Amino acid sequence: MTTPAPTAPPLPPRARDDQMLDNYRKLAWGADEMFRVPGTNFRFGFDSIIGLVPGVGDLTVSALGAYALMLAFKLRAPVPVLTRMLMNITIDTVFGAVPLIGDLFDATWKANTKNRKLLDAWLANPRRAERQSRWVVVLFSLLFLAIVAGSLWLTWMVLSWLLGTLRQVR
Repeated sequence: MTTPAPTAPPLPPRARDDQMLDNYRKLAWGADEMFRVPGTNFRFGFDSIIGLVPGVGDLTVSALGAYALMLAFKLRAPVPVLTRMLMNITIDTVFGAVPLIGDLFDATWKANTKNRKLLDAWLANPRRAERQSRWVVVLFSLLFLAIVAGSLWLTWMVLSWLLGTLRQVR
């Protein structure tokens, strides 16, 4: 009869969280800042490179964003911080899906770095990060509503013009 190989004892919950946080910091750095363009301070990571593969690249990089959200949820980050992280991931995924231009956007937006900094700021000063996140979410929501309202108004104006033009042609 063989005995099973010894395994390391499970880490206490806090040590596991710290290990997951360190792993995420390394992944975020690799995704957004691993490479530097020679002669400049501009950095990019494997997010921009993987994103060149249509569909698969964007989904792969979005999985890293999901890992960040899961980690923040596990650490009991407040809803405004989680919402702000989700907004960063959503913006990165939506704009990053545009061929070529989206990869340039990925290289400059750096959602993983934004989320890493947000998570670190929340861990260092929870109230301040939550308050700032709440304001960012409110402002983004207002901007989104303004864009939707403007789009609806513009659509209405174009359709009214088209219908008026069609009536005159008859």
